[in-house]
Amino acid sequence: MSRTICIANQKGGVGKTTTSINLAAALANSGQKTLLVDMDPQCNATSGVGLQAVDHHPLIANVPIKNSVRPAQTSRSVLSTFDVLPGSRSFLDADLLAGKAGANTDLVVKHLAEGSDTYDYVLIDCPPSLGQLTRAALSVSNEVLMPIQCEYFAMEGLAKMIAVIKKVMLERPGQLTFGGIVLTMYDQDLELTLEVDREVREFFGEIVFDTVVPRDVKVTESPSHGLSVLDYAPRSRGSRAYTELCMEVLERD
Repeated sequence: MSRTICIANQKGGVGKTTTSINLAAALANSGQKTLLVDMDPQCNATSGVGLQAVDHHPLIANVPIKNSVRPAQTSRSVLSTFDVLPGSRSFLDADLLAGKAGANTDLVVKHLAEGSDTYDYVLIDCPPSLGQLTRAALSVSNEVLMPIQCEYFAMEGLAKMIAVIKKVMLERPGQLTFGGIVLTMYDQDLELTLEVDREVREFFGEIVFDTVVPRDVKVTESPSHGLSVLDYAPRSRGSRAYTELCMEVLERD
């Protein structure tokens, strides 16, 4: 059975899509057959691995998902364990994915379940919002992983995000769990970073990953080349951090 992880945070610019791409790449590199699903209408997860957005999102298209997945671009041309379900920039598709008051969620769940059962891990990159699209992504997931930027506003809005997660947990008892929080854009030379780290760990405890993702120019450059940082700069600090995060995710299985 696939382990489906939703990468979510209603705040933009926290490293959500970056984490989706690089954690998926690290899982694939470890030998786990991995599918990255792009549910964000901005389609950055799609372009970040060298692919093009599609006209209609595969999750609402009347075709099997296996016919819609594409291999991610890597430094080895194609990695057989890393597939992507490309996103769509169509506003109509976004509305259909979200469903009116979640009306289409069950169909999306069924479609994704039928098409992802051959994968060990399914990672869903959802938009930076608390809207129905994010709720739909949470509804099709087993776990939610939340990246938090190490800056002043890191905790702002966190309570609202957790409230939404808890609501989905109540609606689908036993299906969704809190997979963890990962600190991103970490600069150990800044007192503010250390303060945010301390506060988050004191409040949330063991659900915070030991691994932190440092500020690294290689991480920010890699999407422009259509590659994960593990392929673009395998010896960089960012590549090492996402490899270590992958190891923690595997250990929590």
